[in-house]
Amino acid sequence: MLQEAAHGRWTVSSSDESAEDNSDSEKPSTSSLSDSARNRASGPQYPCSEARKAALKRKASPLKINDKNFPADIPPAGKQRTSQEGLGWCLSSSDEETEDKEKHAHKETLKEEKCDVVKEDPRSLCKDEKLSGNQKLDKYNETSSEAKDTWDLLNGENPFRFFLTKVRGIEQRYNSGALHIKDILSPLFGTLVSSAQFNYCIDVGWLVRQYPLEFRKKPLLIVHGEKRESKAELLAQARPYENISFCQAKLDIAFGTHHTKMMLLLYEEGLRVVIHTSNLIAEDWHQKTQGIWLSPLYPRLPQGSSGSAGESETNFKSDLINYLMAYNSPILKEWIDLIQEHDLSETRVYLVGSTPGRYQGTDKEKWGHLRLRKLLKERASPVPAWESWPVVGQFSSIGSMGPDGSKWLCSEFQESLVAAGNPLATPLKNDVPMHLVYPTVNNVRQSLEGYPAGGSLPYSIQTAQKQLWLHSYFHKWSAEVSGRSCAIPHIKTYMRSSPDFQKIAWFLVTSANLSKAAWGALEKNGTQLMIRSYELGVLFLPLAFGLDKGYFHVRGKMLSESNDSATHFPVPYDLPPEQYGNKDQPWIWNIPYTDAPDTHGNMWVPS
Repeated sequence: MLQEAAHGRWTVSSSDESAEDNSDSEKPSTSSLSDSARNRASGPQYPCSEARKAALKRKASPLKINDKNFPADIPPAGKQRTSQEGLGWCLSSSDEETEDKEKHAHKETLKEEKCDVVKEDPRSLCKDEKLSGNQKLDKYNETSSEAKDTWDLLNGENPFRFFLTKVRGIEQRYNSGALHIKDILSPLFGTLVSSAQFNYCIDVGWLVRQYPLEFRKKPLLIVHGEKRESKAELLAQARPYENISFCQAKLDIAFGTHHTKMMLLLYEEGLRVVIHTSNLIAEDWHQKTQGIWLSPLYPRLPQGSSGSAGESETNFKSDLINYLMAYNSPILKEWIDLIQEHDLSETRVYLVGSTPGRYQGTDKEKWGHLRLRKLLKERASPVPAWESWPVVGQFSSIGSMGPDGSKWLCSEFQESLVAAGNPLATPLKNDVPMHLVYPTVNNVRQSLEGYPAGGSLPYSIQTAQKQLWLHSYFHKWSAEVSGRSCAIPHIKTYMRSSPDFQKIAWFLVTSANLSKAAWGALEKNGTQLMIRSYELGVLFLPLAFGLDKGYFHVRGKMLSESNDSATHFPVPYDLPPEQYGNKDQPWIWNIPYTDAPDTHGNMWVPS
């Protein structure tokens, strides 16, 4: 059957009608160990999604735009087929049919790019230095001035403690105030005693190298969700390291993932919590836009302190302990006790987590989008003309939303996002504008990484073609404000903005993409919330930062001195977002793009 929308037109194969709700989560491949060994030269040596495997393969074996030596099992781009409706692209998920796409990308003049790089050749737009892949990904040599910047970050004016990761290939001034994982694990942050790393995709050898030499033999607990062959691969990576132990998160509901990204760092001087959006692999800390919340250094409580001691006004301590208890793992008991022994009272953010399960009664409000709804109703301050304040969602992956918005996105999920200031009020949710930020094909093509950046945007053709209605909500990625327009986002953020986008009522940075698996979906006439995955994020509310007007101002250029850092929140991308044009296409990872080269002169054939 034929489906059409403003940003896509596909012939739908009936064989794809039964794709899963969570089909576009970054699920690990369950390829056998023998397959892994055979593909080690070009493939990853750690469990990861099929989309990332395709990106790594294309990096190792790039296809130039004039290279017609396609793999035998992949059809080249088909002939142009004009669409009378002017709806853009015509695609099929069938293996027998070829891609049909308008050739406008080939003819279109590449727009003036947003990274300050040499521009004689369009392919040099946003292009990285000419180092080998391994050199670029693994090289991080901190200069003395950068070390000073890191120290200043800990002691300077950053009340929100929200950071971006450093990006190689952008102007250095935009990396001022940003962090690399080696900064976070630096002795400047504390004298490490032990650590726990919660994550989804983990390269153990790379992770160990991010710790300073003096900390590499300290006890390290890795919390993961791998099973069967993927688990065996992960454990095999760690065999050379006697200090590494593992905790397997239980995933009892199909298609769930352990998607949380958190570090617990125990120092001689205290404890630190880091909640972020990056996988523990080199690519995620190299040329992507990622977010980090870095806690204060939490001091140890005096011996004999009460069980409620060290709690913050945001209830962060007990919420973090409850989140860890949800794993139901004896291995995490040590970390729960350590948190209990420290003073977390300086925390100003709220924890918003998801844990797998089916929840009823008051338990429904502990996790997922109902947790966010409860916090916004009880803690956010309403403002005049509240119903005209748009919701903005920004993410790197998309699950199945159903045949129309009423099934989840514009019903229960939007109701949670627009809640505010009155536990009893139910706003007119359909009157609230919704802006969804997701990269276009051109965003990916013109990025620092080129087409392989799309490996971390695992939106599939099978899901996209069933929800063309969703694409009318889509807006382009643009981050002039942080110098990261060319750094594809893996960060996930949600916020409520004023109509002029000069203020925000709240801001959430999280691991949770736009999916029911991450946020939960109501069942049994709304009496039960079902969540498949582990997710974690932090919510910033103005009142927790001493702002009684009910909103943050939006900071302009991140380096601007005219913005008061105590009242202006550093939203990391441009507001207002720009809606897709008629010719813009959302990035879909598992179809070829061969009409125009990326910034490295390559095309994309995901096989």
